[in-house]
Amino acid sequence: MRVIDIASKAAVSPHTVRYYTKLGMLEPGVDEDNGYKVYSRSDLTRLRFISHAKALGFTLHEIQDILSDSEQGKTPCPNVRGLLLVRIDENKKKIKELQALQKRMEEALKEWEHMPDQAPNGDTVCHLIESVSKTK
Repeated sequence: MRVIDIASKAAVSPHTVRYYTKLGMLEPGVDEDNGYKVYSRSDLTRLRFISHAKALGFTLHEIQDILSDSEQGKTPCPNVRGLLLVRIDENKKKIKELQALQKRMEEALKEWEHMPDQAPNGDTVCHLIESVSKTK
């Protein structure tokens, strides 16, 4: 398969295929007639695996480690579980931070409903934002 073919079958862009190849995550052969990279079914399987792992939030570095463990005949499953547990905790923290931010934004907007617009006067840039900073 050429880049365009494997990209289409894995539902990724040709740029993605080229990037993963550059990182060494895919190892295509070379067509001796024209010098084009040629991807195998195992490259397609690997590319789909990378897409699934990315969809679960794994970084490319983590995916490379998982692939490396697999290539060495070691089960990557304990590492995968551990990474996902850490990521879940990180996501929960981020969600709480975003919910707090959302609440601050909604409260600020409500406070600003009846505040008039004002031009900067040398002591202020935007009195709306400054009114929140003074009270929070």
